[in-house]
Amino acid sequence: MIGILPGVYKAYNSDVTVHVQKSVTEVSPGDFHALVIPGGRSPANLREDKAVVEFVKKFFETGKPTAAICHGPQVLVTAGVIGKRTLTGFPEIEGELTAAGGTFKDVEVLVDGNLVTSRIPGDLPAFSRAVEKLLLR
Repeated sequence: MIGILPGVYKAYNSDVTVHVQKSVTEVSPGDFHALVIPGGRSPANLREDKAVVEFVKKFFETGKPTAAICHGPQVLVTAGVIGKRTLTGFPEIEGELTAAGGTFKDVEVLVDGNLVTSRIPGDLPAFSRAVEKLLLR
């Protein structure tokens, strides 16, 4: 688990906690097989950090599986990698995704090349299966 700074973080809307082991400044895209960008409120913080945005951009450009759920695609917008991709996300970010050049569809999961996107926590089973399928190719 990587993030802006190492530490233990608690989700704002549940009892879920995560342990961020390293900062994005301590790793490189070559250290990972896939990148999963979380949803909720974290993308608002992640997209404000230049090191995170640069890491996401470099990772995406490797062609390895990149996945984002809920508000997670906003980080991809900030990294400038949406291009002409077809993707989904939390419905309220549709305008931002289309303004970045993407085509938005309101479906539980979308796979466009190396990119996997989903909308909400209820989509997690389909999202997880899609990520797994890309990893196993």
